[in-house]
Amino acid sequence: MPSVRQIARRIRSVENTAKITKAMAMIAASKLRRTQDAATQGRSYAENMAHMVSNAMSQLQEDENSQELSQYRDLASVGLVLITPDRGLTGGLNSNVLRAAGDFIGQQPVPVKVVAMGKKGIDYSRRSGLQTIAEFTGIGDRPTSAETFPMAESMITAFQDHEVDSVHVAYARFINTTLQRATIEQLVPVVPAEVSQSDSAGYIYEPDANTVLSELLPRYVQTVIHHSLLEANASEQSARMVAMNQATDNANEMVDDLTLVMNKLRQETITKELLDIVGGVSAVEG
Repeated sequence: MPSVRQIARRIRSVENTAKITKAMAMIAASKLRRTQDAATQGRSYAENMAHMVSNAMSQLQEDENSQELSQYRDLASVGLVLITPDRGLTGGLNSNVLRAAGDFIGQQPVPVKVVAMGKKGIDYSRRSGLQTIAEFTGIGDRPTSAETFPMAESMITAFQDHEVDSVHVAYARFINTTLQRATIEQLVPVVPAEVSQSDSAGYIYEPDANTVLSELLPRYVQTVIHHSLLEANASEQSARMVAMNQATDNANEMVDDLTLVMNKLRQETITKELLDIVGGVSAVEG
């Protein structure tokens, strides 16, 4: 049975831990609003970009399409852009994304090559023995297009050089504060969404459609990767806030339990000492 002093020391330790987790939850909450706004606003931009690409590609005849980024070919290897946080303490977020990536890799009949963004993804790639095309860390909570361009460029170059024959992106999609969904989407070849005749924008290309799409498709791939990173940032801050709040609650409950045990032990000690005093007095009087 631990002594009162040992339990008191344990209580102070748990209280200090609760202060740290509470501070981390407050920091994550302060970042959440900004990253959530960036993700939701970027979602609208990415959807409009996808709609524009779909409209443009739908007006090309199959024999007119010379865009390499939209051409299917036999698979010899698959590329995966794996987006994960640099840090942990996010509950089950990292394990969910890595599990989804692992399931995707296991389903591929050919080798998978990775562009890893975030230390957790880099560690996973190294542990799994995956071939890594590029690694990126320290992107931060406010990524710019200039920072995400090299990530998109590395996979586009790998596809154009026939190093990979398709490209997917794995990230945590932000649904709400308590729900983040591990998502894997195909990037290349670019698959245009179905566009009805009434929704067709009727673009006029200058100088021609393929010239415009040769500039538009790489920008579209960069946009999707940039937006995936924004979604991942919002998911990270949300998951960390929830996890740290739960850790703080658990620490406070542990403090209450330890305080109860300490009080009971202190009461037992006092009672024992009183009985010893009464017994001693009785022995002297006898």
